[in-house]
Amino acid sequence: MTTSPADPRLMGREVRRIVFDEQQIAARVAALGREIAMAYPDGELLALGLLKGSFMFTADLVRHIPRPMQVDFIVASSYGAGTVSSGEVRLLYDPETSIEGKDVLLVEDIVDSGRTMQMLVALLQKRRPRSIAICALLHKHIAEHLEHPVKFVGFDAPNEFLVGYGLDHAENFRHVPYIASLA
Repeated sequence: MTTSPADPRLMGREVRRIVFDEQQIAARVAALGREIAMAYPDGELLALGLLKGSFMFTADLVRHIPRPMQVDFIVASSYGAGTVSSGEVRLLYDPETSIEGKDVLLVEDIVDSGRTMQMLVALLQKRRPRSIAICALLHKHIAEHLEHPVKFVGFDAPNEFLVGYGLDHAENFRHVPYIASLA
């Protein structure tokens, strides 16, 4: 499936194809919310969204988790303006919410190299949460030796550079409501 070049959100760029459309994303996010609620029927749950990429996914996801919970964010960067992870993870914003004794759901937009997630889980484990689980909208399954596997996965993703629904290229395309492969 391709998108119309007339889509003004694409700023004149063409996409190779639409990988996941709005309806597919909405249905899968709702199902993930139900899965997470079943996995965490009690205790203190904290959804910790990794900004900037997970902001749309986190917002939609927490609305589909029918139980009390807290929401906060963390900011780490490994891409800059490139289309390939630099391999260097920088923590730019640390959450203000205490995680001690809580079940922490680390919400990520996409797992590709896995470096960001591994660094964040190691950092958060030092703060004595009850548990930490990773929830990723997209998982490319190219990361080798993930010490902390992704527990909740929205979609298996192709090994392509994807934009939309929070995913960007040089801060563009986050607002596109579907996920596309950038041409």
